[in-house]
Amino acid sequence: MTVTWEDLGWERLAAGAGRCRLPGWDCTVGLVLGEGTALVVDAGSSLAEGARLRTEAQELTGHRVTHLALTHPHFDHVLGAPAFAGAEVFAAVGTDAVFAYEREELRLDAVRHGLPAPEAEHAADALAVPRRLVSGEWTLDLGGGRQVLLANVGPGHTAYDLAVLVPGDPEVVFCGDLVEESGAPQAGSDAVPAQWPAALDRLLALGGEDALYVPGHGAVVDAGFVRRQRDELAARFGVS
Repeated sequence: MTVTWEDLGWERLAAGAGRCRLPGWDCTVGLVLGEGTALVVDAGSSLAEGARLRTEAQELTGHRVTHLALTHPHFDHVLGAPAFAGAEVFAAVGTDAVFAYEREELRLDAVRHGLPAPEAEHAADALAVPRRLVSGEWTLDLGGGRQVLLANVGPGHTAYDLAVLVPGDPEVVFCGDLVEESGAPQAGSDAVPAQWPAALDRLLALGGEDALYVPGHGAVVDAGFVRRQRDELAARFGVS
């Protein structure tokens, strides 16, 4: 019996592309299917969550997850990454330094937000530095005619924001937390507010008017929503 996206509580976005919304912090995790390959976008907030996502992705694809793209180095998006053993991990340039030298802050942030301390410590200790670092754009061939574009469109929400464009009809853009729908965009101490609107301009140029934009938290939105959020951020931070 074939397992469908809906069977596992995932949302189909386009042919061979979907996402789920995780409980707790309402984070998005994306999945793109290739030929004998699978790309997961973001990894959840703990090893247990990452393991569940890996298992569900394997049920949907019939094979293991081969690639993992991390949109930005915040605990709720990356602490599940060690559960994807054997996957090729992509992230924006600079994420490697965060994983190498700031994992204690990742752990503390997870605990502050309610992740049990032992889970946070175990996941942070297991984080490996991403080997594939994106400084501009990187075309990833998933086989079977499926290519996706990884684009370093930041800084904005963080100094290291990666977007994932999945060509198709419609095109799908996984935005990370550059775009949030379920609440106002969160600007922590590692945000770069003065450059965030420009990052959204690059995101809109990447996806165009007809794409589905998948925020890091919340429902899928359109280009008009992204543009309004861009203008709100510009007004909020006093930039053009």
